[in-house]
Amino acid sequence: MQPRLHNTPDVERPGASISRKDWVSAWSTVAANSFGGPAGQIAVMHDEIVVRRRWIGERRFLHALNYCMLLPGPEAQQLATYLGWLLRGPSGGFFAGGLFILPGFISIMVLSVLFAAYGDVSWVAGLFFGITAAVIAIVASAVVRIGRRVIKNGVMLGVAVAAFLAIFVFELPFPLIVAAAIVIGLVGGQSRPDLFNIVQGHDESGATDDDDVLIGDQDIALARPTLRRALRVLTTGLVFWFAPILVLVAAVGGGSVFVDVGWFFSSAAVLTFGGAYSVLAYISQEAVNNFGWLEPGEMVSGLGMAETTPGPLIQVVQFVGFMGPYREPGSLSPLAAGASGAVIATWVTFVPSFLWIFLGAPFIEYLRGRPALTSALSTVTAAVVGVVLNLAIWFGLFALFDTVDERRGFGALVYVPDLSTLNIATLIITALSAIALFRFKVPTLRVVAAAAVLGIAHQLLFV
Repeated sequence: MQPRLHNTPDVERPGASISRKDWVSAWSTVAANSFGGPAGQIAVMHDEIVVRRRWIGERRFLHALNYCMLLPGPEAQQLATYLGWLLRGPSGGFFAGGLFILPGFISIMVLSVLFAAYGDVSWVAGLFFGITAAVIAIVASAVVRIGRRVIKNGVMLGVAVAAFLAIFVFELPFPLIVAAAIVIGLVGGQSRPDLFNIVQGHDESGATDDDDVLIGDQDIALARPTLRRALRVLTTGLVFWFAPILVLVAAVGGGSVFVDVGWFFSSAAVLTFGGAYSVLAYISQEAVNNFGWLEPGEMVSGLGMAETTPGPLIQVVQFVGFMGPYREPGSLSPLAAGASGAVIATWVTFVPSFLWIFLGAPFIEYLRGRPALTSALSTVTAAVVGVVLNLAIWFGLFALFDTVDERRGFGALVYVPDLSTLNIATLIITALSAIALFRFKVPTLRVVAAAAVLGIAHQLLFV
């Protein structure tokens, strides 16, 4: 049955009956325990908001999650924003989504300062040495996890292989790969839906809503979506998104590293279809090869920070945004420049996530079950498998070998590692991490913590 939409103003949202203490307690619990990537974060949110608090019914939660998966950006943070909006309107969305980001922002800011200012201290160097080795195995596990979800036939396998060759060998831009996958999915889904409609999201068919949940499936107090409201939200969102960058351009000029950070991560924010791992390949290669903000191994360390702190994995952009200005501080001190760059990167990454929810959520009820969206999502996800495989190999080469040569010809690029420069310690920690992840299913956070301890021990004993 189609849910009923009422012209109820935001001030009458049912979540207004929740006490301020319970509201803050619930979302603080979700934010503080948002480790382990989107799967773990969504599980924590479901347990706190659906099972324990009974504020949202099962169907409403799954329906919101399904459509957050279709959007660019971190789906767990967007889901928190969506549920907060559903319960208390825009103010609830801002609170839930913003608080979800805060613990990770603080943690990565501290780790970025530690890395930049004290990275040559033995135990700190060892810490990041171990984390870097573990991240290779973690990204490899992401390839397998995403692949199992979507590589169900030869067509999806072909899309994944083509995406890998396009980005790894021919260096085609990630936006072009995503656009091509969307077109292929839309066209293919029309003629052969059996081959293209693979990603079905989370199944709502067996979900039930009990009578005592605050918002169930059949009665949702929302204002009807209108074009006028959509234009107002879009205009406001774009102003919040781009006005700070334009102010920077006026203040310091278009060639400033801070402006580069703003524009670059604004473009990256619209490309995170299929999870953060997909756009990390784009961010890594641009930050290292184009802007020169990082060394290849440093990007792996940044990813390790994001893996071990609460919040979305895409929060790694904060580390990249820190390191670029830290090394090109201009008239500021390096730490002040780095902190400013981190704030800019975080702002332009997450403002779009709020915009997508506030703009699209009122229309989401009218999009239920559209097969074209499913086929497009399936094809993009298959392409993401190839992109993440590129990320795993790229990280692995530069972390495992001290020297990696580039060979170019006929428009193609091939990386050739110097086998004599293989780092045995990195290989051992990576292998142990892979065994823990693949064989014993050890949680990611524990694997990274153990690898960090091994890295510190190696640094103190053998270096």
